[in-house]
Formats: sequence, C-alpha cells, structure tokens
Amino acid sequence: MALPQFQVGISDEEMDLIVDKATIASNFLKAVSHEGRLLILCHLVSGEKSVTELEELLAARQAAVSQQLSRLRLEGLVVPRRDGKAIYYRLADDRPKRILELVYELFCGDDIPA
Repeated sequence: MALPQFQVGISDEEMDLIVDKATIASNFLKAVSHEGRLLILCHLVSGEKSVTELEELLAARQAAVSQQLSRLRLEGLVVPRRDGKAIYYRLADDRPKRILELVYELFCGDDIPA
C-alpha cells in the first residue's frame, strides 16, 4: 500500500480527518513503544493469557503487569475477561499482531545484525 501524498489546497475537513487519524495512530504507537507492553502483546498474539501467566512469562510483579495491561486496555488493544478470580486478556483486534509481525521482521529476523 502506497502512502498518500498531500495536495496543496486540501480542505479543512480533509485536514481535520488526517489530524484525527494521526492522533489515533500516535496513541497506538505510544502504547506499543514500551518494552513491557510490547512483550505482553507478543505473548497475547498466541492467544488469551491470564494476568498470572503473563507475570510468569515476563518474570514481572503483578502490579507492573497490571499497570501495562491497563494502558493497553485504555488504548483498546486488549480485552479483559473475568473467570472467577482470574482475569484473562486477549488482543482486541488484528492491529497489534500486524504491527508485531512488521517489528519482528525489521528487528528480530535472521538477517538482522546483532
């Protein structure tokens, strides 16, 4: 997909729409820019996980994991589900997975120098 080219004389309505979309994209990128949140999303790509599972996978305290999950939930990237005392999280949609695939390709692939 090619990036759009902005034209001189764009209408105020079109510019407002572009700014709105840029704000949404910026908030999304800020949410995934923290290594803890990025790792949580990486783990959730494979499926739903409980907070306890995420604590163990990340070797992190519950408070730290919950704080990062709260930010991801606020940005609409993850969805919680309660089952008794346990809370499970999953990706809200395909956007985080698509970004993570690109990040993996750019930074973690076999042809990337260490």
